[in-house]
Amino acid sequence: MDARSNLVAAALKLLETEGEGGFSTRAACAMAGVTAPTLYHHFGTADGLLSAAMDVAFAQFLDSKKKQAGVGDPVRALKGGWVDYVAFAAARPKLYAAMFARYLQGADIPAIRTARGILARRLETIDTAGGLAMTVAAAVDLTAASAHAAAVLFVTAAPGTTPAPRTIAALRDAAMAVILKPAKVRA
Repeated sequence: MDARSNLVAAALKLLETEGEGGFSTRAACAMAGVTAPTLYHHFGTADGLLSAAMDVAFAQFLDSKKKQAGVGDPVRALKGGWVDYVAFAAARPKLYAAMFARYLQGADIPAIRTARGILARRLETIDTAGGLAMTVAAAVDLTAASAHAAAVLFVTAAPGTTPAPRTIAALRDAAMAVILKPAKVRA
């Protein structure tokens, strides 16, 4: 890998292990085996490096959404996408927190728009088949909010603990019961 790629990989690793609050350019440079001038040459600022690392993280997040988009049954894909969203946060809670802190602070994140578009198309397909119990726009919001709520449980869990699987399943099932018509919930 080149210096730029090494720095991005180091920043991503630091975000995963330390979170954005524990990120430092010194640690990223040491991990990447480069000096600070190399970082500034490639990224201009520490925030430039963070942004590049976040772009990679969001691309990884979006890859999982695209894989679910290929699932034939849209209801199964909806449920699988929800589970996959939460699994990303469960596996990488500090990174998830850093990613969505940026988004909540108003950063324009194309990957989030793309993921919501995938979700909207999936829900439109379900709606066309008569399976939604609400508007597509409301279903997009509720799906995203419920998955994010479950994901935040992993971010805020006490060290060494994780939310009970039953709690996560209950959040998913409750959301699906409101979003989908009863016959589709069991699908």
